[in-house]
Parts: sequence; C-alpha cells; structure tokens
Amino acid sequence: MYYPLSQITSNLYTNGNEFIYLNNKLPYIGHYWKTSSGKYYTGKTPQDTPTEEIILFVDSIQPQTTPVFPLDTNTYYNQDEAISIEYLTITNPPPPSLIPNYSPNIPTQNDYQIGEYRRYFCKKTNEIIYLEISKDTYDKLVSKDSKILYQLYQPFNLPWQLTGDKSQVFITNKNITELTSQQQKLPMLSEYLRNDFTKYYK
Repeated sequence: MYYPLSQITSNLYTNGNEFIYLNNKLPYIGHYWKTSSGKYYTGKTPQDTPTEEIILFVDSIQPQTTPVFPLDTNTYYNQDEAISIEYLTITNPPPPSLIPNYSPNIPTQNDYQIGEYRRYFCKKTNEIIYLEISKDTYDKLVSKDSKILYQLYQPFNLPWQLTGDKSQVFITNKNITELTSQQQKLPMLSEYLRNDFTKYYK
C-alpha cells in the first residue's frame, strides 16, 4: 500500500474506545495513520505491515431506518389508514469494555514472611507492549470477562522471590523470567523489567 507523504498523517495513537476493526468490529488500541480522504489504518505508517482498516466507533452505529418486528415495542398509529405498526425501540449500545491499566501488585508483610509472591502482567497480542497489573485485572483477562478487552491482551504471572541471599534472589527471579519469556513467547520481557530482578527485595 503506497500513499504520498503529503496525503497521510502518520504515527498517531489511540488508547481505545475510539476505533474498531472494519472486518470483525473488535476494538483497536495502538498506533494508526490516516489518509487525506478520511480513512484510518493500523500501524505507524503504510509500511508498518500487516495493515488493516479501522473505523471510528461512532461510524459503526447505523441509524434504524425501517421498522423491525418485534422486540421491545411501542405502537404507532397511522391516522390516515388506522394501521397499527410495531417497531423496535432503539436502545443505547453497551458501554465499551475497560482497558487494563498499570496497577502493580505490591508485596504485603505476609508475603515477606513467606519469602515470595506473584506479580501479574499482560502483553498486547499484536505489539511488544507490557503492563504490570493487579490480580483482579489478571483474573478478568484469564476468565475472559466481557467487562474488559481480553481479546487484545495475553495475561501471565511471575512467581517472585522476595527474601534470602540477594545474589541468589537475583538469579532465581532472572531464571524464572527468562523461562516464562521462552515458554510463553514473550520477547523482551527482561528489558521491560529493566533487568531489575531484586525489585521489592528485603
């Protein structure tokens, strides 16, 4: 797909609740670019493939132009022909699903007494973007709760050592992170954690 630079605006970003994919109507979060004709596509630029067309959420809601029979109905009486027509009452669309936000699970005093606990994360399925999240958000993603955009995120967790010999804690957490990264195909996970494998150590 080629467009002259004068006909596109590139490297835009949406946090969600704004665009949906044209083909499957799922919400879209991430970089996008638009053309001078008002069309929108995924990626930072036309060369950032694969490229899919997205549309504004409000553009996907089409007004009802003909009677629909019958769900929740009201009755309209034609004064000239005295014909009763049942039609569907158009209700508001459901509110958009929530987006995971940064909310790390901080270890408690009881966790320090045990010596370890779990950290919870998610990764965007189509980008190398990680987010540390709460256990509640993690559980919603795992259970595919309709209140959250589970379709766009891969949840995972890390058992995390908190106490003991500091050098051994570093090695243990580093090995667990690298093993999880390999098994669950999570590239650059250590870089996201800034190689800080003694975070929360006491």
